[in-house]
Amino acid sequence: MIVNQDKCTGCGTCVMDCPLGAVRLKGKKAVIGERCSECGACRRVCPEEAVSAADITRLEGLQCDACPIRCRIKEGFIGACQRYRNEAGRLSRIAPLHAFARVEATVGSDPAEAIRRPLITGLGAGTTYPDCKPAPFIVNGRRQDVDVVTVVTEAPLSYSGIMVKIDTDINIGAEGAAVLAGKRRVGMVTTEQYGSKMLSIGGVNQLTGKNGMVVARTIVDIANGRAVKLRIEGGRRLEIQVGRPPVIDGETPANMRVGCGSATMGLFAPLFKEAADEVVVLDSHLTGLMSEHAAGRFVGAAASGIKLKFPQSTPGRYFGDHGRGWGGTSVTRPQDIVAAVDLAVARPGMRVLITETTGIEGALFEIEADGRLREVPLTAECRRALSAIRESCEPSLVSALYMGGAGGSARAGVTRYPIELTRAVHRGQAVLTVGGAPVFILPGGGINFMVDVQRVQANFFYWTPTPATICPLEYTMSLADYEAMGGHTAAMRPFEALEPLFLKANHTGR
Repeated sequence: MIVNQDKCTGCGTCVMDCPLGAVRLKGKKAVIGERCSECGACRRVCPEEAVSAADITRLEGLQCDACPIRCRIKEGFIGACQRYRNEAGRLSRIAPLHAFARVEATVGSDPAEAIRRPLITGLGAGTTYPDCKPAPFIVNGRRQDVDVVTVVTEAPLSYSGIMVKIDTDINIGAEGAAVLAGKRRVGMVTTEQYGSKMLSIGGVNQLTGKNGMVVARTIVDIANGRAVKLRIEGGRRLEIQVGRPPVIDGETPANMRVGCGSATMGLFAPLFKEAADEVVVLDSHLTGLMSEHAAGRFVGAAASGIKLKFPQSTPGRYFGDHGRGWGGTSVTRPQDIVAAVDLAVARPGMRVLITETTGIEGALFEIEADGRLREVPLTAECRRALSAIRESCEPSLVSALYMGGAGGSARAGVTRYPIELTRAVHRGQAVLTVGGAPVFILPGGGINFMVDVQRVQANFFYWTPTPATICPLEYTMSLADYEAMGGHTAAMRPFEALEPLFLKANHTGR
């Protein structure tokens, strides 16, 4: 990389963001050292545009093709990702391949098979209150030659919320925007995850705030699979129901995207090469340009002279923006993504296919002698490429993770030494489930968990005007471990003694 000393103001941004520490300030000007791998990070972050790429024909070292950055690594040095080193003219992976035996201690062991599933569930168990008395049901039984205990309760959890995942590339609102039920705030839009829109509903601060009742009801309605109407402040109106497509401003998207624009290019480059001379895949995260993209070069796509209006990330990958246009971008007329056509490279009659990551929208253009794009009918090859994208997409759906903190006083209904229960859960000696469904235990202190609500029987999440949500919990462990943690063994009952209760529950439909 080359620094224009006249433009450089010595702000130090390039120094902070260089992944290899190859940039330093000398006399309040940026100086690039020999460790530089030409990754371009300094050029992209420089607010003064004082950094430019060097002449590639004069660069030393080997070009790495392990990712789109394509570092130029000098002998004895490493690339920007710090995975590869140029050793005597060969790129070598720095870390060796690891067998599982080498990492087993870090990964940890799974719980014993005998305690992975509860003897009974907390569905219909009732609640321990006050928590200093034993849980409603403490049951022991024999499984795989192990004496097993399951302790169940329906626990009121004020430390709770729900994370809603909406599979769509439609922009619903800005990150951090309030999520409203009617006119009352119940959560916020959080960071997108691979194109899916994420809503955080609830949490203790929302539950204990002025809108706590509607927050609790909203969490429970979503967890129980009911349809819920929400509005994003400054954004869209939503109707969401777990297991169904979302309704966004009255319209139902059919599919979620197959991947970002770059991933779409990687998946379908051979079909795109047959369809057009150049292909643009619009996407709010990474828009793809075939002629520059590694997949385009792999299939033999030639330079097109097309310049996009979005800023470049790496060759063939451009950072998109957010809006109500194609691919969740601001581009409503597909040809507007083209900022310029270099007629020294482009030729009249060259065809440009523009689409997005679901393949629903697509348009074909021809470049005219003056560089303008004229729309022409889609060819059979274009339609085949668009159809392949559509057929590879999954349906647009709403899903949700209920999130709770069960490390509080409800543990006293399980054992006289609550901290021992927490430790047992993290060690895998006690297994927490929700209505029989497996959970993910978050690392760190307490018993914080997440569960896919679609794996829990419907209508067994409740709320109370504490306000709090009520969740069926089960702790399953060996009898020996239960006794060691000071469990309420005097309240324990054999599994067989509960058979009449199961029959009654089935008779009443619960």
